[in-house]
Amino acid sequence: MRKFFIKVNGNQYEVEVEEVRDGASYEPQVTFSAPAPTPTAPAAPVASPAPKPAAQKTSQGKAGSVTITAPMPGTILDIKVNSGDTVKKGQVLLILEAMKMENEIVSPQDGTIASINTSKGSSINAGDVMITMN
Repeated sequence: MRKFFIKVNGNQYEVEVEEVRDGASYEPQVTFSAPAPTPTAPAAPVASPAPKPAAQKTSQGKAGSVTITAPMPGTILDIKVNSGDTVKKGQVLLILEAMKMENEIVSPQDGTIASINTSKGSSINAGDVMITMN
């Protein structure tokens, strides 16, 4: 048996593994012990980002009555529309790169673009408002 220390998600485990030689038949035996305590340095204080301004709610029919939010965190690669453009349901509004994939964000309905709340190359979080339309 050989012992190894393995770190998984910040937790260190002691693992014992039986070594096999010359293809001999064996019964695998792997045992895990409780995570070994790891010394940690106190975390340095982290400056919190400035709070984002709260999105203004608009009544139905006003500019921005429909919001298009980011489904996942990522980077805006391209914006295909401008404020004031008329769009059809299913039309590509922008391209969001997330997890090394390009995702087309499409219009959920026919309407007019009221505002674009992001820019090409910017990073966004899931739930951030990207575009408003009516």
